[in-house]
Amino acid sequence: MITDNVEVYVYQEAKFGNRECGDTYFLHAEEDYFICAIADGLGNGPIARQSAQILPKVLKEFHHESIDELLSRCNEHMVQKRGAAVAIVKADYKKKVIQYSCVGNVRFYMLQDRSKMIYPLPVMGYLSGRPQKLKTQQYNYQKGDLFFLHSDGVDLRSPKASMKESSGPYELYQNVLQSIEHGDDATFIAGSLLL
Repeated sequence: MITDNVEVYVYQEAKFGNRECGDTYFLHAEEDYFICAIADGLGNGPIARQSAQILPKVLKEFHHESIDELLSRCNEHMVQKRGAAVAIVKADYKKKVIQYSCVGNVRFYMLQDRSKMIYPLPVMGYLSGRPQKLKTQQYNYQKGDLFFLHSDGVDLRSPKASMKESSGPYELYQNVLQSIEHGDDATFIAGSLLL
């Protein structure tokens, strides 16, 4: 996806032997904001996918809401399901801020000004319908800052090196693709803020 404000590349593969990936992702751009997210359903195959698919359904309808509201909505739909680790990233172009919140092991990295690495710690656990502590974190961004979001099927040895060595999001996408081990459910989103 490339707009005036953001350039983003997504990769996804299912676990070896499975037809369906237990991860889902969501991308959406409006005039004044961009939102992306990854859900990693617990386990793999169709049962994991059933939980993970809640994320794109909720975000498609309610992407204008705050990240905490979106995570709460997703959580409500997880009752009687296996559950999922979920991370949501939202960039506000007018305020020049990027927000992130996560429950579970979907990781987020941001390289500011080609030098400073931001790596917020996710909240442990997963969305399961039970009450959750949600903690949205907010960071300022500059034109050209890179961000990277990935499920636990993507094992990055050095996220900082991968991002510093990349001139932009497409090169980051290619570098990660060459370095990861294939065979598990894996999803990643590599992006850059253009304004």
